[in-house]
Amino acid sequence: FVRVSIAGYIPTMLRAASSTAVRRAALGASRGAPACHAPHVLSFHTSSRREEEASETAPAAAPASKGGLFGTGLSEWFALPIGITAAVPIIKFDWYVVNEETQLAAVFIAFCVALYSQGGDAIYNSLDESAKTILKDHHEAEDRVIAALDQKLDFLQANKGQVEHFEAINALREEAYRNLNAAGAVKPQHDFKVQVEKMLSMVAAEEASNTEKAKMVLMEAATADVTSQFSSEKALKKAALDSAIASIKGGAGGSDPVQGAFVNFFKAKAADAKKSPDDSEEKAAKAALIAKLNGVAKNEGFFFEFDAAGAPKMKV
Repeated sequence: FVRVSIAGYIPTMLRAASSTAVRRAALGASRGAPACHAPHVLSFHTSSRREEEASETAPAAAPASKGGLFGTGLSEWFALPIGITAAVPIIKFDWYVVNEETQLAAVFIAFCVALYSQGGDAIYNSLDESAKTILKDHHEAEDRVIAALDQKLDFLQANKGQVEHFEAINALREEAYRNLNAAGAVKPQHDFKVQVEKMLSMVAAEEASNTEKAKMVLMEAATADVTSQFSSEKALKKAALDSAIASIKGGAGGSDPVQGAFVNFFKAKAADAKKSPDDSEEKAAKAALIAKLNGVAKNEGFFFEFDAAGAPKMKV
């Protein structure tokens, strides 16, 4: 019974001792490891501030220890012969039974040691590179945010005088309205003057055209009348021929019978016009002129028009 109790207690005690030995060995190995393997904290922040800390927080002081095997100051390598010496009687007297748990623990420890010694640097470099990449991306994002904020600040600074600009624009608008109102008071008078001048020009042009037409009609009638007189009377033909010969010779041949005939025709026409009470032709010409003037006034929106008597009449 005592042997069974000791056999049941010894494995538990050896497991605790081996765990303690492994932890101390790992601690000692970490003390002798290169500085690049030591874990460190990356400075990472989410604000736009980039200044590094002036000093790092000092770690808490660890209690003084002699180090070495179980804190005795001896080298950890003494654990190997001690372990072998102790393992022989322990296994011999079945104080500790080497089973599948022991083998699994040994394989796991061997895997951890191999991974730490062979791939520790690669794992560390991979994690460190990922951390640096994340920090770089974060800084670039902060730079873009800062650039956008600077641009917005410049825009706001440039728009500080926007109120003064709008006030100046409003002042110019009010002045323009005042000028337009002043011009609006004068513009109708100016437009009326232009319209009257245009009507007078049209009346003068129409009268000149009618006068020329009347002259042509009279000349045609006078020419036809004088031609018929000189064609029918031989005395007039002889007088005209003598006057032409005398004019060619340079002598004074008296009055020109052709000219006299034209003068007599025009005098007769003037006398007939004074004696005749028929003015229908003049009235027709006047009505045509008034209709023409009213058509122009209506098309161009004049302020006035003419009645049947030819008197102007305001529309507005």
